[in-house]
Amino acid sequence: MSLDTEIRVNSLGFAKPESETRVVVAMSGGVDSSVVAAKLKREGYDVIGVTLQLYDHGAALAKKGACCAGVDIHDARRVAEEMGFPHYVLDYENIFREAVIEEFADSYLGGATPVPCIRCNERVKFKDLLATAKDLDADCMATGHYIQRFAGDAGPELHRAADANRDQSYFLFSTTPEQLSFLRFPLGHLKTKDETRALAREFGLEVADKPDSQDICFVPDGNYAGVIEKLRPGAAEPGEIVHADGRVLGRHDGVIHYTIGQRRGLGIGGLSDPLYVVRLDTETRQVVVGPKEMLATRTIPVREINWLGDAPFTSQGEWHLSVKVRSTRPPREAVIRPISETEAEVELLTPEEGVSPGQACVFYAPDSSRIFGGGWIHTGR
Repeated sequence: MSLDTEIRVNSLGFAKPESETRVVVAMSGGVDSSVVAAKLKREGYDVIGVTLQLYDHGAALAKKGACCAGVDIHDARRVAEEMGFPHYVLDYENIFREAVIEEFADSYLGGATPVPCIRCNERVKFKDLLATAKDLDADCMATGHYIQRFAGDAGPELHRAADANRDQSYFLFSTTPEQLSFLRFPLGHLKTKDETRALAREFGLEVADKPDSQDICFVPDGNYAGVIEKLRPGAAEPGEIVHADGRVLGRHDGVIHYTIGQRRGLGIGGLSDPLYVVRLDTETRQVVVGPKEMLATRTIPVREINWLGDAPFTSQGEWHLSVKVRSTRPPREAVIRPISETEAEVELLTPEEGVSPGQACVFYAPDSSRIFGGGWIHTGR
């Protein structure tokens, strides 16, 4: 063969035939990861499906809105059988409990509003599962997340999904450069979820019309406080609902029932002006409420930063980027001032309401789809 002959690079970025490229697909049993596995198998890749059993799924077997439950494991296995590739179920219950659920409970008890799906990606799926994929001699691991990975001058870059309504970049900001080099996201370029379901029907998958998961997988009924009370008996200790000016307005059945910015369900009716939860004081067991303007925050301390820029994070005194402080909110212009490689002060150009400890602060390029990482909000007003 001539030295000038170009070696064809396959769709996953490897200069070898699809049949010689092994890819482990993280399969939750939903339509997204099922389509990824079926698509790669149809393209000729050496596919291995892996599903994680993350918690005791007995209570969620019939719950459509929870992922990784018993019915989902069954659905993932059925897709593998239909498409003709091996499938394994790995028991990660202990790892998941220690790495995700325990911190979820402790964060709520500390007055924070945690995002366990991010911790699951960071500490389980993109750590232990990724290591398992390498043990299986895989060239890469693919997931059904809606996010894009592009080759940049300094290495792989993380970018928002083509479909802004499905974009999951907020939940994947802690993906490290090393992990990104091994990961693939085959659905990130699709314009709508309808395209994914159309592919599922094309492949003949029975999960084509399966509803999307809505709840946190280990809270299938959406009752966060109930899970906390089960994990930490006695956690829901009663206390006072106090106005920011010091007035006692009522009683509550536990700080864990409240979140920053909450307005409804406070149990303090009869007031002329609406009040919001502006602070949770777990030491005094007080829920502090006040007018909406008290929720406005301009300066946010952030730590555990995962930086995905080309230059070192501390190489500049300021980074002018956009940030998201909740998954459902659009990015806002901000100035990020590094304190160390993993800590920073974020100044919002426009104050944001309801900034809560435990949520993520994710960094975005203001003029492109690129994600520059992010960190965790550890204090708030």
